[in-house]
Amino acid sequence: MATPSFMDTLVLGVDRVLKTLARTTRAERPSPGQEVEDVSLSETDTRHAAGLMRVNHTGEICAQAMYEGQALVARDGRVKAALLDAAREEEDHLAWCDERLDQLDSKPSVLNPVWYGLSYALGAATGLMGDKISLGFVAATEDQVCKHLESHLEKLPADDARSRRIVEQMRADEARHGTNARRAGGVEFPAPVKDVMSLISKLMTETSYRG
Repeated sequence: MATPSFMDTLVLGVDRVLKTLARTTRAERPSPGQEVEDVSLSETDTRHAAGLMRVNHTGEICAQAMYEGQALVARDGRVKAALLDAAREEEDHLAWCDERLDQLDSKPSVLNPVWYGLSYALGAATGLMGDKISLGFVAATEDQVCKHLESHLEKLPADDARSRRIVEQMRADEARHGTNARRAGGVEFPAPVKDVMSLISKLMTETSYRG
């Protein structure tokens, strides 16, 4: 399989951002939520579940943008291909969250275009520091994402089995992305850097939950 060129990566990235922000992303895998019967939730639980899934949707927007930015400037062809593969898998997560938001009669965050742009720029910036730094950033980010998803499994309404099943599969996929990044040579980020990443994640979470 040929390694995508810079222009190929750029064109694919533009196509993905248009699909992402226009809500036309399609999943290659069926939503894990389809495996369980949907139940009627109270108005309060519906609103809370929608807020959490909106946060997850925005997180997937950020993840996809980050991978695209990193892949654009990756030096090693194998690293670039791995980043693009991960970005494609994030499309599944994005589509699942989007579908669940529709089922909960809710919408994604209005700030998603802003978060996409910031995440893309951050991904490209870390990519320019070298592939090992870029992969280390992926690993550190996925650690944050897994913790965030685990907290959502605790916070989701007990009866919302569909959202719970989606989040469980997302957590498994994200953990694998982090493991793959470390195995590919990603450096371990120091605690202060991870603390800053956690603060940024908290800001995204609070703004997206509200809409």
